Amino acid sequence: MPEEERLNIVTCTAPVNIAVIKYWGKRDEELILPINSSLSVTLHQDQLKTTTTVATSRSFQEDRIWLNGKEEDITHPRLQSCLREIRRLARKRRNDGDPGLNSNGLSHRVHICSVNNFPTAAGLASSAAGFACLVYTLAQAFGVEGELSGIARQGSGSACRSIYGGFVQWIMGKEDDGKDSVAQQVEPENYWPELRILVLVASAERKPVGSTSGMQTSVQTSCLLKHRAESVVPDRMVQMIDAVKRKDFTVFAELTMKDSNQFHATCLDTYPPIFYLNHVSRQVINLVHRYNRHYGETRVAYTFDAGPNAVIFTLQQHVPEFVKVVQHFFPPDTNGGQFIKGLPVDCASLSEDLEQAIGLEPMPKGISYMISTKAGPGPCIVEDSSQHLLGPDGLPKITV
Repeated sequence: MPEEERLNIVTCTAPVNIAVIKYWGKRDEELILPINSSLSVTLHQDQLKTTTTVATSRSFQEDRIWLNGKEEDITHPRLQSCLREIRRLARKRRNDGDPGLNSNGLSHRVHICSVNNFPTAAGLASSAAGFACLVYTLAQAFGVEGELSGIARQGSGSACRSIYGGFVQWIMGKEDDGKDSVAQQVEPENYWPELRILVLVASAERKPVGSTSGMQTSVQTSCLLKHRAESVVPDRMVQMIDAVKRKDFTVFAELTMKDSNQFHATCLDTYPPIFYLNHVSRQVINLVHRYNRHYGETRVAYTFDAGPNAVIFTLQQHVPEFVKVVQHFFPPDTNGGQFIKGLPVDCASLSEDLEQAIGLEPMPKGISYMISTKAGPGPCIVEDSSQHLLGPDGLPKITV
């Protein structure tokens, strides 16, 4: 290939994060500035990740993007915000005379190809992983270094938290330009090794009300949302960071459930109301509380984002029994192996006492599968060139 047509190509992966103190509502729609701070746990990429390849070449006629096998509109305003900002920082670095920067590609067009290994728009924070991966990969391709969470935020608010691994806070900030609305790692992914996460996929369908429009309606109509942002979340953030640092599961778990419940209460307080939870979600909530009550301690916590899937936090020693409980009360239509994906789960038996204490009517096929995972690292560069999603022609490789 002639020198002028050679591809500069980079592939990276980025994680999903699950908020335990929720972000809901913006004070600035364009810059994506939140009305409250939030805190999340980054999930391990072995189970849930977005992979993105960025190629730049003088031969490309225009910027193009493919998501999960389909070409999408590159002019989407949020995509453009991220692209514009990365290119601006790359130009600034060149103008500052950085000797380490290869500035040949700054004027080249980009081809972007991205895939998720989990259902998109099912309430599994796909946009967070997607925009974090996009920004991180573009930064590698254009030689941009430094604070990337503020750029990822302009793609999708929660994406700023996926720029880091482990336990991450998104500081809401006070400045009008959003410069201080950034993410910060509270503790790394290996800080609390016993913590385990189970994603119970109740529905892989697209959710009825998208997060962006849902938030706008909540900000306009919910009194509870304003109260939550001003009077509840600031204290909860302090308590949650303290609970993580002390590895206090009881406090962590109870704050997580209360915050999830309050977030969904603000959805109900929105006018007209928004329902992200379905009958399966409500059954999971009942099951968790009855399980904890049986043991007289908080062993398991649930949280729900803007969708019906439950995310369960527990400690490693409780995983086998709780998985058995879920399998009993939500009998799967697949065999046991297919039902549990991700980290292996040991077999356990379900005692008659516990089954009676929970005492719910089983709900067959209520949960299609579960993903067993733990806290994981932030975005990573993929060194193996065979993993690139774009071929030498700069177009998506055909995958069979």
